[in-house]
Amino acid sequence: MKRILTVLALISTLGLTAWTLLNNKEAVEARVYKPNPDQKVGVRAATAELRNLTQASEFLGSFSPNRTIEIRPQAGGQIVQLPIEEGQTIGAGRLIAKLDDEQIRYQIEALQVTLEGYQNDLKRYETLVKGDATPAINLERTQLSIRATQAQIKQLQKQLANTTVTAPFAGIVTEKMAERGSVVSVGAPIAKVTDISSLKLVVDVPEKSINQFRVGQSIAVETEVYPQVRFTGRVSMISAEGDAAHNYPVEITVRNSAAHPLRAGMYGSIANTSQLKSQTLAIPRQAIVGSEKQPQVYVVEGGKAVLKPVKIGATTNDYYEIISGLTAGSQVVTSGQINLQNGTPVVVQ
Repeated sequence: MKRILTVLALISTLGLTAWTLLNNKEAVEARVYKPNPDQKVGVRAATAELRNLTQASEFLGSFSPNRTIEIRPQAGGQIVQLPIEEGQTIGAGRLIAKLDDEQIRYQIEALQVTLEGYQNDLKRYETLVKGDATPAINLERTQLSIRATQAQIKQLQKQLANTTVTAPFAGIVTEKMAERGSVVSVGAPIAKVTDISSLKLVVDVPEKSINQFRVGQSIAVETEVYPQVRFTGRVSMISAEGDAAHNYPVEITVRNSAAHPLRAGMYGSIANTSQLKSQTLAIPRQAIVGSEKQPQVYVVEGGKAVLKPVKIGATTNDYYEIISGLTAGSQVVTSGQINLQNGTPVVVQ
């Protein structure tokens, strides 16, 4: 009897549990949102149409001088003149420094005296040789001495010219490395001259965009210091070798402006626009759902959103080229796809 009561109690407990679970399931299902299949979902749409696809790419870089040189004398000695200061603008051929040349001038004067003596000897020997009064070898030796002395004089004149140090091109003295009265050796730097009459904007261009540039191409350059001014640059060099990240240095030469002077080290940027396709079927990027391997779009047909697979081609920052799956004039959903399923009624807002 006791066993029967235990079984009945167990059966009652199980029945009560099942009844409770059933009631809970019905309550949960009642609270779950069930979309009304006849209710229209508001979406935004765009029309698939033929358009020119262009891609704008912006690249940032910094300006470097057109050229920079350290002025190094080809002679040594004491600096007796140094008429330059840092920041000074100088022209091509302007005197940078003058070295002491007194000793060289004395050597040249001594050799000129020696040369004059040899030339007088030459005249006497020419007369004596004609009269067989002296061997012809004396005449030849004198001629050789004259040539050797002339060569020595030319060498010293070259050294004399090297004591005058001039600027090879116009520019700005950006560094003064010596002072008047100091003694410098051959090749020791005296000053640094920088030419910024034009500057070189160097930007790193990724591999996928490098074919957008060509040497000689004219391109607009913008700067942070003059945001309202656009400079005209010309592509002067495209590197034949990229770095580890597959970026290629491109050099754009920009003529400096007196009204808006640029300086080396300033930032500059270029925006290059290239045409990818002309008059091709395209839709906004926001219209694509799914993955790149299996792209799909919702097309509005008969008041419903119909999910269709498409094949995409060229891409820009704003548009996808559609190779197949749509026709010109198709209306594609660009916003609100999260609320859609294939066949959902929609209203274009």
